[in-house]
Amino acid sequence: MSFHQDFTAVGDNLALSAIVALIPILYFFWAMAIKRMKGHIAGITTLGVALVTAIVAFKMPTGMAVMSATQGAVYGILPIGWIIITSVFLYKLTVKTGQFDIIRNSVLSITEDRRIQALLIAFSFGAFLEGAAGFGAPVAISAALLVGLGFNPLYAAGLCLIANTAPVAFGAIGIPIIAVEGPTGIPAMEISKMVGRQLPFLSVFIPFYLIVIMAGFKKALEIMPAILVSGVSFAVTQYLASNFLGPELPDILSALVSLFAMVIFLKFWKPKTIYRFPAEQEMAAAVAVKATTGKQHYTGGQVFKAWSPFLVLTGVISLWGIPAIKLALTGHYEGTNGILKAINSVGHSLTFAPEVPFLNNQVINSAGDPIAAVYKLEILGAAGTAILIATIITKFIVGISWKNWVVTMGETLNELKYPILTIGSVVGFAYVTNASGMSTILGMSLAKTGAILFPFFSPFLGWLGVFITGSDTSANLLFGNLQKITATSIGMDPVLAVAANSSGGVAGKMISPQSIAVACAAVGLAGKESDLFRFTIKHSLFLVTLVGIITFLQNTVLSWMIP
Repeated sequence: MSFHQDFTAVGDNLALSAIVALIPILYFFWAMAIKRMKGHIAGITTLGVALVTAIVAFKMPTGMAVMSATQGAVYGILPIGWIIITSVFLYKLTVKTGQFDIIRNSVLSITEDRRIQALLIAFSFGAFLEGAAGFGAPVAISAALLVGLGFNPLYAAGLCLIANTAPVAFGAIGIPIIAVEGPTGIPAMEISKMVGRQLPFLSVFIPFYLIVIMAGFKKALEIMPAILVSGVSFAVTQYLASNFLGPELPDILSALVSLFAMVIFLKFWKPKTIYRFPAEQEMAAAVAVKATTGKQHYTGGQVFKAWSPFLVLTGVISLWGIPAIKLALTGHYEGTNGILKAINSVGHSLTFAPEVPFLNNQVINSAGDPIAAVYKLEILGAAGTAILIATIITKFIVGISWKNWVVTMGETLNELKYPILTIGSVVGFAYVTNASGMSTILGMSLAKTGAILFPFFSPFLGWLGVFITGSDTSANLLFGNLQKITATSIGMDPVLAVAANSSGGVAGKMISPQSIAVACAAVGLAGKESDLFRFTIKHSLFLVTLVGIITFLQNTVLSWMIP
């Protein structure tokens, strides 16, 4: 028995169907922002609401709806949950062995100013991890680092989510843009160029915006030179890399240039006053004395050893992102290199794609094509496995015993049981909305805003897609072709519309249920997801509105910017 997606299922009317399709999303907003439910409760109940809506309103067979939820839950565990487990595990190893104390000291030796620490770690280092790995790794690692330095966990998570806005579109070696070439037929290079003419405006603004959120407008002005070095170096590199190299390297290159530019700049410039959090003010004098007298000094070798776990992490994740190696790790390599062929053999044996029972090829889309549904289990190729390998190497670097290594892993799993439940349920919710056609209905409704308004609302499609799916890649696959078709029909350049989908999506990442769960898990705030959601929602709406304005202007007075 097959299920044909019906986009006017409610009253034979698209608008009415869209209103009903909004019910699970509105429920989630209510559960998190107003009712302040714990993340796993909000996630499970939202999944329940989505299932009832899909079955009752959109006539999706119960078995198919439930199986689509299981498909999402499996994806929530691998690769997303696996990344969170291994990322937090790596961080806990450095804490348990005392290496994080040296990391903290080394950061303080660069600057004790909390504002600049946020720029270095949340913005620049987080962007590097986004470019290399994507998924939840950037927020998990950078937020944990900030908490270790003494940041309030909620603010650390929130700042890292907002900072992650700048690099998301080019994350995981450019996958969001490379992926959308398929359904749209627009060359990835053209989309990369257009996104590279939108996001640099945000990339310049985000460092300033972060510090305003963190410390206020006046405190941001005090370190404006550092903000400009951080943002401008990142934005210029992002533009050049995306327009002349392609979508694979903008994040990695921009992050490295921004990091090195900041470290070099701080050798010649220091803020007039050191900013610390209000709770630290009473200790300011003692800290100042300690900084000049009793501060622990470490050798270069000790500092290098302490940072080695994260250097190893960076190296292994970067290897995992190289296209040929990635193909081998998932058993799809067809080249002649002997080493890669050997890896391919192992990768093939550890890659599974069993069909989802009662769902595979049973959902028929609007074009009349069946939609494949499989449990995608790429064990060796998962980014979380790369991080696990980094934790094994770290075991030998920091000298922890196998017993304590295993105990620490057990502690990590115990701490993350509710966040993993949250992630599994909200990704299940995303898969139900996609399989039932609810997401497409919402996208089609936004596409009806007309020739004048659609360029402004175009990024909101990407924003909605990332909120639902938790991924800019998924949002591009979900709405990319709809953007192209709508743009062509109203006389808008399709390259601009598809790029706007990706650029708008970056602002949805910070409120995606998956991202919220990941961030809370990383900083030990399991159960406090609603607080983080309330913190990020207003910033998400503000930033997607900025992208909407940029897209509207580029469609009219700034059309010369379209490649």
